[in-house]
Amino acid sequence: MNRLAAFATSAAIAAGASLPVTAPASSADLSGGYYVDSSICSEGWVLKRVSDNFRYQVQHVPNLPDVAIVDFRNVQLQRYLGSSETWPVPRTYCEATVTLSDGLSRTAWYFIEEGMGFAGVGSNVEACIDGFDRWNVYDGRCRVAR
Repeated sequence: MNRLAAFATSAAIAAGASLPVTAPASSADLSGGYYVDSSICSEGWVLKRVSDNFRYQVQHVPNLPDVAIVDFRNVQLQRYLGSSETWPVPRTYCEATVTLSDGLSRTAWYFIEEGMGFAGVGSNVEACIDGFDRWNVYDGRCRVAR
């Protein structure tokens, strides 16, 4: 029953996030007419997913320093791309400054893909930390995640 409740909650959130706003969009509205919760970039589960993905990366990619993310600062919503006919997956793009366990600060770009979690339930988070994309997964200098 717990899985069913989690699925129902995820479906309700995903459906609500893609509903158009009835009020006109202002010039500062990054969503282009869709409601976007700008706090999603700083939600605990998102930042934990970024940290966990980064930790996995530094453990499994050769010649990366053994560091971890210890703090997030200046977390910002960069843009929201709602679903369309050509791109059915809504994405929220975020940027933050991360402090690593070696004391250095780096820029982190990450995006949240709605409905792309395990078996289509929940959201997927992809992240790229400046200087740590050794295999160019996100193209040069994290271009894809920006």
